[in-house]
Amino acid sequence: MSARFVYWMNVSLDLMIEQHSGDHNNLAGPDWIRLGAPLHREFNARARTMSAMVEGRVIYEMMDPFWPDARGDRSLPDFLREFAEIWTSMPKMLVSNTRTLTPALASHNTRIIGGDDVIDQLAALRQDAEGDIAVGGATLATQLLRAGLLDELMVFTHPVILGSGRGLFDDPRPRVNLDLIEQQSFDQGVTLHRYSVRGVV
Repeated sequence: MSARFVYWMNVSLDLMIEQHSGDHNNLAGPDWIRLGAPLHREFNARARTMSAMVEGRVIYEMMDPFWPDARGDRSLPDFLREFAEIWTSMPKMLVSNTRTLTPALASHNTRIIGGDDVIDQLAALRQDAEGDIAVGGATLATQLLRAGLLDELMVFTHPVILGSGRGLFDDPRPRVNLDLIEQQSFDQGVTLHRYSVRGVV
């Protein structure tokens, strides 16, 4: 049985993932993200079920080096240190044509994939792997969706309308039909909707 690609993202009610470039460049994230301790513990629990992560360069560089350094930072709450351990130890694929593998990246259980055939490489990875693989980054998710390789959307919606910004997908044409497979509510008005993508094999 092949693995599944799961696009996991925080969005506004109008399906924006950021209002301005660089919104997510610090630990707290943009002020419209309502990420308290209960929701972060939910993130930890769901991240722990993933078999691997595939991240675009922008998402990866937002996560690293903070999370590897956070594992032993006793000034941070336990749920942040827990996520730091999950993220750092989990197998990760960084999709980039500009980054090269360094000892630091390798020590964070990261390998780099790139080139003109990156989607073919990800298709082979999906075929040969097992479990759910978290996908981070709108450009990457859009490419997987167009290639018929994106299996699921896991969208945490925060109660705000941004009015402008970057959308959940770059341009997902043609139309994609989804099936709702889970919905939940969390503190501060955040909701989760998980959708399977119809027609993915």
